[in-house]
Formats: sequence, C-alpha cells, structure tokens
Amino acid sequence: MSVERPTFAQLQAIVTSLGMDLPPEKIEQFRGLMDGAVAAYNIVDALPDEKPRVTYPRTPGYQPLPEENEYNAWYVKSEVRGADSGPLAGKTVALKDNVCLAGVPMMNGAATLEGFVPDVDATIVTRMLDAGATIMGKAHCEAFCLSGGSHTGALGPVHNPRKKGYSAGGSSSGSAVLVAAGEVDMAIGGDQGGSIRIPAAFCGIYGMKGTWGLVPYTGVMPIESTIDHTGPMTATVADCALLLEVLAGPDGLDPRQMGCTTARYTEALGRGVDGLRIGIVTEGFGWGNSEDGVDASVRAAAERFRKMGAVVEEVSIPMHRIGKDIWSPIGNEGLMAQMMRGNGMGFNWKGQYTLGLLDMHAAWRERANDLSDTLKVSMFVGEYFTRHYRGRYYAKAQNIARRLGAAYDAALAKYDLLLMPTLPMVATEIPPADADLPLYVQRAFEMIVNTAPFDVTGHPSMSIPCGLSDGLPVGLMLTAKHWDESTIFAAAAAFEAAGDWKTF
Repeated sequence: MSVERPTFAQLQAIVTSLGMDLPPEKIEQFRGLMDGAVAAYNIVDALPDEKPRVTYPRTPGYQPLPEENEYNAWYVKSEVRGADSGPLAGKTVALKDNVCLAGVPMMNGAATLEGFVPDVDATIVTRMLDAGATIMGKAHCEAFCLSGGSHTGALGPVHNPRKKGYSAGGSSSGSAVLVAAGEVDMAIGGDQGGSIRIPAAFCGIYGMKGTWGLVPYTGVMPIESTIDHTGPMTATVADCALLLEVLAGPDGLDPRQMGCTTARYTEALGRGVDGLRIGIVTEGFGWGNSEDGVDASVRAAAERFRKMGAVVEEVSIPMHRIGKDIWSPIGNEGLMAQMMRGNGMGFNWKGQYTLGLLDMHAAWRERANDLSDTLKVSMFVGEYFTRHYRGRYYAKAQNIARRLGAAYDAALAKYDLLLMPTLPMVATEIPPADADLPLYVQRAFEMIVNTAPFDVTGHPSMSIPCGLSDGLPVGLMLTAKHWDESTIFAAAAAFEAAGDWKTF
C-alpha cells in the first residue's frame, strides 16, 4: 500500500483534536508542508520489513474438539519439531497464546484477535526449537492476559485439572493446566501482575518469573514494557531450571534486557539449603482475603526449610502492603498507552516490532464492545487518570517503585530469599456464565496482592507447591536478588526432594 497526503478535512480534524484554532488558509499551507514527510513514508512503505527468519516447518494445526480438550486448555494443536538434539530433546512444550508462532493462529484469549496468524517466531520459540524441543501448540490464556482467574477467555473458561469447575488461575491458565494434567512437559507463561505464578499456585506446578529482562520478550504481545515478563512453567524444578537456561539471555532486540546476567541454573539443583538465610515476610500473610489454611501451609513449609538447615526468621517489609497499589497506575495507565492506544507495540523503544500483530490489534476500536470486562475496567481506569491527571500518577508510581525495590533489597541484604504465600487463597469456583459484573471482576484481580509488587520491582520470584488446603494446591513464593534465580532453584529443589507436597 502507499500513503497519501491528508485531505483538508482530515488535517482540520487533527488540528481541532490537538486543541488548536487555525484559519483554513494556514491549514492548507501546513498540508503542503507535509509533502516531504509523505514522500519519506512512501519510501519506508516500499522497503521490506526486517524480521527474524522462520526455520522449522509447521502447519496451522487445528482447534481440538471437547473430547480431546477436557479442561478447555488448548487453543490450537500444531506439532513443531525442533532440532534433532539439544538440552530440550524429547521435551514437549505448550506456548501461552500471547507468544508468536509463525503460521499458527494466535488470539491472546480475545475475540478481537481471532483469525490472526503471526509471520514470525518469538525469540523464545526459536531458542526452544534450536534446543530440541517439540512445541505441541498454543494454550488458551485470558483475554489480553488481563485476569488472574481463568474465566475471561473468549472461548470459554479453563478448568483446574485438580477440581473441575474451579479456576486454573490466569492469565497463563491453559499453560498451567496442560503441565499439571501431564499433557506437556513444559509451558511458557507470561507475568505482568502474577500471571505465571498465579496459575502455577492454583494448579500445583512450578512457575518462575525471572528478573525483568532475563528472558527476551521479542515476539510476545506486550501489555506494558516495564512489567512484561515471560518464562517457564513446569511439573518439576529440574525442568524449570533447564527451560530457563535455554530461554535466558539477551537477543539484541528487546530493550528490557539491560544488564542481563545469566547462569547455569541446573547447577544449583543439588546445593541444598544448609545455611541459607530465608526471611518470612510478615506482610505477605493476613490479608483481608487470606485463608487460614493457606497461611498455615506456607508457615509449615517455612518450618521444613528450617529443619533442612536453613536459617528462617521473620522479617517486616511494611511497603509490601502497598506494592499492589504502586503497581496499579503502572499497569492500568501503561496498558492503555502501549497495548491499546499504541496497538500493542507503542513507541519510544528500539527493538523488534511485530507489524502483523500491530495491524491486526489496531482493529480493536471497531470491536471495542467485544473486549473483556476485565480489560474494559483497566482501560477505563487508565484512560481516566491519564486524561484528567496528565499521567502524573503513572510517573509518580514509577518513581516510588524504586523505593519499593529498595525496601526488598534491604531485606535481601540480610536474607538470601524472601518467603510468603504466592496467593492469599486456593483456587476459587469459576463464576457462572451469568455472573454479575462485580463478581466477574473480583475473581480476576482478588489474588494479586503478593505477586504484583515483584513485577514492578523486577525481582525474580517463583511459586512452588507446598501443600493442600481444602484439597486444593497451595503455592509458596520465593523471591531473590536481581539475577539470582539460582538460589531460588536451589531452595525449590531441596523442598521438592523433601517429599511429595500433596502429603504435607
């Protein structure tokens, strides 16, 4: 296609929308002055896009029928075989459906993206295939990843494999279910407010949100660049460490990866916890919606660490209680600016822009009524505060986030790990199809009080299953210094080796 100089009416509308009052003859003069820019745009339009090569063959796959999709966790099944050998040879992987897999449909849980087919592979896809993995397809996720419950996807709720009718957690709902149900060895999740760790906790698997920037986000649909994370969800600690080894490291295309520092995470698995210092964060317990069984299970798990040789003490981090509040302006105003107004890509960063996704997602304006109610409420908050308060609270929250990070760093100067419940509750019932709006939204955001703060500060944070409450899994969250995922893996592996968590 080619671009054209704006008509007089188009430019006049722009002038008015920008709060300017110009006479018609001056508007016409400005219109003439735009000819040079229009010519430049046409040169750019004629050039081929710059994008990574797609190498491994694949087919579009198919949407499985209910009889082979018991929990509604799959969106598309499409087997893509990687290299003949490598560290992930023999491992099967499901991709959260916000990850681009060239030639295979992607809808990110949203009706407005249905029919989109990427023409690029995300960096993490290429890395897994190069390492010998077999990708089995795309897992359902929540609508534009805006829910910690599993009831908002356009193709219906995703069920917890440990108790049908109950939430699998979100937004990486299908990813967690396919791992917990044993349909794949590994899955990719995404985490902006807890969306790896929430479903990992609800479903009883391992979910690692690495340090912000550790895993390249290139080819994954963003929400807000300063809180975007992607990473592994697995049934074992060893698989989690192995997958992170393959995923981690700069790709030269993602500006989130400043100062990226990697390690051989699998080498930490046998270190144990003898002498490790673990701080139980007082403020991570006793929320208004905390369940006694969850808090008790996590404290019992802390005692197990003590018996294994760790030094376990209580530590107070008062700012943790307002971490989610600091997250709110960043998450809401940021997503409105980048994911919605910026058509998923936004502006002002160097790296790989996914043009096909940008073009497809831009059409949300013609189908705005079809957006999920969880996205709508986030959009309303973000637009209101940006429009009426000039974005000052987004800016102020980003400034205060440094103070929040410093509060965690101060505790981590004394302790190797911070420990608290991943979530205040176990999995809740999926809201009925006719649920009223308050319940629908409550079930999406009620659980993020402990997870969201670490998306803001970027500390590595992992959910590990530590017991059952009312027959449902409880998640324990371990957080470490930036780039120190190895210490988390060492502790998680020791806890896993101590016994079957379902019997604790």
